[in-house]
Amino acid sequence: MHLTAFGAAALLTLSGCGTGGSADTDSSGPGNGDKKDVKIAVFNGWDEGIAASELWKAALEEKGYNVSLEYAAPAPVYSGLSTGDYDVTLDTWLPVTHKSYIEKYGADMVDLGSWNDEAKLTIAVNKDAPVDSLDELAANADKFGGRLVGIEPGAGLTEATTDKVIPEYGLQDMEYLTSSTPAMLSELKTATSKGENIAVTLWRPHWAYDAFPLKDLADPKGALGAAEGIHSFASKSFDKDFPALAGWLKGFKMDSEKLYSLENAMFNGEKTDDYGPAVKKWMTENKDYVASLTD
Repeated sequence: MHLTAFGAAALLTLSGCGTGGSADTDSSGPGNGDKKDVKIAVFNGWDEGIAASELWKAALEEKGYNVSLEYAAPAPVYSGLSTGDYDVTLDTWLPVTHKSYIEKYGADMVDLGSWNDEAKLTIAVNKDAPVDSLDELAANADKFGGRLVGIEPGAGLTEATTDKVIPEYGLQDMEYLTSSTPAMLSELKTATSKGENIAVTLWRPHWAYDAFPLKDLADPKGALGAAEGIHSFASKSFDKDFPALAGWLKGFKMDSEKLYSLENAMFNGEKTDDYGPAVKKWMTENKDYVASLTD
């Protein structure tokens, strides 16, 4: 998708929005009062954040920005945002998952708002598993090999599972394995293909729900919290450095169905670290939506 289809009118409109004196406005940049170089911090292994970041990278580069995606765990991302080393991150889950980071660094960041309000931490199992609720898991732990397969040790989901799910549902005797999201997905693929039971920490939205026969275990004690919003958080100087982009991100919305579609295009195929071609193809198939991002 080439955003130049609506670019002339949009750029004329947006040119009046930017007033930041330090912005890069040379002819090779965006030309709307924004700085040219944008650093987007991305959480390792969080597919929805990777997908949203790659989409914005492609859309912004077509408008003259120079966008770099820098991958890190949540703690250094928020620390970097608070000191201005990063410009923005698109994957903050509130009010539960990343609460501790916002309590620590929030005064030195700016919340640009939620772009998806259907995010949910889950414990998922194969669809034909013999349990339907977390309060049944401890008594049936042997049917899952006594294992709960997690993701990155520093993830908010890992913290919630360790501090809430395991003690509240008496799962201390299960082996809780934390390594990485790719490792968890590999185990999930193997187990479901063999018809074996498996319990994993997961979240919605995620393409795994389309790729594998899964169900979420009920959480009657609310240990994982209710559905959350996925927010964009930026550095303190973001509004001044990127007045146009700040406005676009404040208006950014993406429902789960569209996000699943983008994630599937990027992740549920041949393994690659170059998501550019898949994102570009998706953009050509969703022209109206892509145009709305910077309209």
